[in-house]
Amino acid sequence: MSTKKPVSVQKTSTTRKSYRPNYSNTKSWLGLCLGFTGLAIVSAIAGELLTLSLKSQPLMQANLSPHEAAVFDNDRILEQKLQFSELTRPVNILVMGMSVLSSDIQSPPKKAKNLKYLPQVNSFDGLSDVMLLVRFEPEKKTITMLSIPRDTRVPIEEHGVKKINAANVQGGLSLSAKTVTQLLGGVEIDRYVRINVLGVGKLIDALGGVTVNVPKDMKYQDDSQHLYINLKAGKQHLNGDKALQLLRYRHDGLGDIGRVQRQQMVMRTLMEQTLNPKTLGRLPEIIKVIQAHIDTNLTVEELITLAGFGMQNKGSNVEMLTVPGRYSQKGEFDSSYWIPDSDRIAAMMTQNFDLEPVKTLQASDPSTVQIDIQDTTASNSTSVQDLITKLQQAGYTNVSMSYAWIEPVSVTEIVAQQTDSASAEAIRKTLGFGKVQAPSTPEIDLHITIVLGKDWLQQQDSGFQLSKIHQTVQQPQINTDEYVFHLDDKP
Repeated sequence: MSTKKPVSVQKTSTTRKSYRPNYSNTKSWLGLCLGFTGLAIVSAIAGELLTLSLKSQPLMQANLSPHEAAVFDNDRILEQKLQFSELTRPVNILVMGMSVLSSDIQSPPKKAKNLKYLPQVNSFDGLSDVMLLVRFEPEKKTITMLSIPRDTRVPIEEHGVKKINAANVQGGLSLSAKTVTQLLGGVEIDRYVRINVLGVGKLIDALGGVTVNVPKDMKYQDDSQHLYINLKAGKQHLNGDKALQLLRYRHDGLGDIGRVQRQQMVMRTLMEQTLNPKTLGRLPEIIKVIQAHIDTNLTVEELITLAGFGMQNKGSNVEMLTVPGRYSQKGEFDSSYWIPDSDRIAAMMTQNFDLEPVKTLQASDPSTVQIDIQDTTASNSTSVQDLITKLQQAGYTNVSMSYAWIEPVSVTEIVAQQTDSASAEAIRKTLGFGKVQAPSTPEIDLHITIVLGKDWLQQQDSGFQLSKIHQTVQQPQINTDEYVFHLDDKP
């Protein structure tokens, strides 16, 4: 971590000119009233900021241990020039929108108990249904917002492979940050912001609402959560409740990715509407919402500086990205996922987050790869031997048959250590079916295991030929039949 010089805060004094109003002049009375009104607003803003700034971490509600806090880079991000603070280096901020039902926490508030539905509660202990990595780049004068779909399939430390939104439930802030860092090629995270879904609507109301073009009629009803979405297509000004309906809707055939697109649209519009001096008049109300519904390790000074950076750029140099990947296919997993594309993520992080280029792993010579085949389908041994012969003809000369698994699998798994994942992917492309998977536990030897699943039976029925199926993985066209919605896929 870089070393920063201590920052000295200089106070600037203001020079006031004395004057005596002409009380006989109506205009003077009006000017005096306006002056007192303006002074009251400024005093209220100053009072709110002064009250907050007296605390070291006034907006932080999480109680992080030293080990958990160490996940975030605590170097200073500001320096003061005259009376204004400015960013001194690029800053990466993890932003999470929390959706927490009364059933998700051990001690829900009394008003949330004994209801005939599961209400949202103001907590930060649930699923992170919105995840963003926001980068402020002072030298380039840019802001980059990277959306991470909540259904992204990732390994979560000590908890197996899950959707990334579960990291906050399994291990809180630090595990969420570690998981995002691992997904995005080792990117450092400097600060975090968590906002409860109840605060999103209130924050939009505090900002004066948002004017957007609703792309289509949206209607959805979930009595179990008292969630009712009813929006008409067209350009309109939405209050907090209506904007939240737009943000949470996901039943349009695009699933989580469609919702990410609408979230980005609302964020861009909010930035364009609110990153101007008029927002200052709403600051006391905004701060109250922040105090009640937001948890962050940003100081007030840092928060104001970042807002000022956005105002200076007027929201024009904002780039919005989404973690590249594909929808999981029907039957591929036990739930619907967004499957991240590691190669494209590495290229994106190098270009937009200044990470060092990742050296691409090269597949080993097929003749040096040891392949062990395990059949879970109890298929004809002759057909498995035919598969071995065809792999040998493709250059994989070291192929053997091992014992069969007791539990059948739906999709063929090509299991390999991370260091040999490129060879495993080459085998998958040669076969034309199956999925590459890391072993659940490290193996001493580095052979690759092909666990034949039910899709292998389908390949036999269609007259399996290796020569037909040399394909590369491409970003698929959106197909609603391939994206399977489950009970956990509610807005």
